[in-house]
Amino acid sequence: MSATAQVTKAEHDELCCGYAALILQDEGAEVTSDNISKLIAASGNEVESYWPGLFAKAVSTLNLTDILSNVGTGGGAAAGPAGGEAAAAEAEPEKEEEPQEEEADVGVGDIFGGDSDDY
Repeated sequence: MSATAQVTKAEHDELCCGYAALILQDEGAEVTSDNISKLIAASGNEVESYWPGLFAKAVSTLNLTDILSNVGTGGGAAAGPAGGEAAAAEAEPEKEEEPQEEEADVGVGDIFGGDSDDY
């Protein structure tokens, strides 16, 4: 059984629209509902009519190139507090974590009734 046979219709439609949007962005084409629909049709796939519009609207506020080039770099730094809170946050010293005590080493043989030296 192929991997695509294991996804639901909704997952299939989302994947088709997502891939179409990425292809359009990569080619420098405008990511619109019509372009997504045309690309999906050209690939031999069919999706529910509302999916391309949803993806076009969602992608319109994003720069996919920036998102894809930052994959694996971790998130950006969190924004600091605003206004007077920033000075208070800077003045507060960081608390160090206290080291945790290590648990006693119990041999496997002790658990099962044997001598741990046998292993």
